[in-house]
Amino acid sequence: MSQATILDTIVAHKRQEVASRRELVPVKLLETSLYFNSQPLSLRKYLLREGGSGLIAEFKRKSPSKGWINQYAPVERTTLGYMQAGAAALSILTDTEFFGGKSEDLTTARRFNFCPILRKDFVVDEYQILEAKSMGADAVLLIAAVLTPAEIDALGRLARSLGLEVLLEVHDGDELARSANAEAVNLIGVNNRNLHDFSLSLDTSMALAEAIPQEFVKVSESGISTAAAIGQLREVGYQGFLLGEAFMRHARPERACAALVQEIAALPKTESAVA
Repeated sequence: MSQATILDTIVAHKRQEVASRRELVPVKLLETSLYFNSQPLSLRKYLLREGGSGLIAEFKRKSPSKGWINQYAPVERTTLGYMQAGAAALSILTDTEFFGGKSEDLTTARRFNFCPILRKDFVVDEYQILEAKSMGADAVLLIAAVLTPAEIDALGRLARSLGLEVLLEVHDGDELARSANAEAVNLIGVNNRNLHDFSLSLDTSMALAEAIPQEFVKVSESGISTAAAIGQLREVGYQGFLLGEAFMRHARPERACAALVQEIAALPKTESAVA
């Protein structure tokens, strides 16, 4: 099954899932959450901190292509360890069916961490934006491959009206050209995974770097595992680096994160790294 087909399957399932959740937990109940009226943290600012790692460390138990990566890693220890190691922010998978995550993973991470948290999921409905706010997320992911420009605009504007920041994920120049919307999006992430054959190549991020408008913080996603790769990406303007599997395949993901942060600290400084 191709990645594109998997995306179609995930989105179809997600629409049914959201309809069910809306019946179980209506919007009025989401609005009673402790976090709903709180002020979110800025993912942009944390990624742009001078001397910071720029890492968005992800908590991900499994993926559709790899199956279980780390089924039993504890959320509290792992996410707190990421922060103590020097990650700039967290990404928490909340999709259950395909990634083994759950909403409680994010709320648990929120309780133990004072840093920006990205809700990583397949957002197809405004309800999920409200849900993210109620969970304590600071930012949400919108995926250009599964949303129209009009949907990105509507979902992004809703998120920003709630104080959330928006990371738009693109896979190629066409998605970038039609979806980059400064009124709805704060950050643009380039996913280095090919939608059709699962292959990973940093060339995708390298090729799109100059095409991303300067008003967006640039994030490279997937396929990053070394400080050398992060150094190359910094040189072409990337300020954020989302790593999940590179950490989660270790028995103690937070220790893998700490080792990489130390290596990043030893990299030569570049102008883009401290922008």
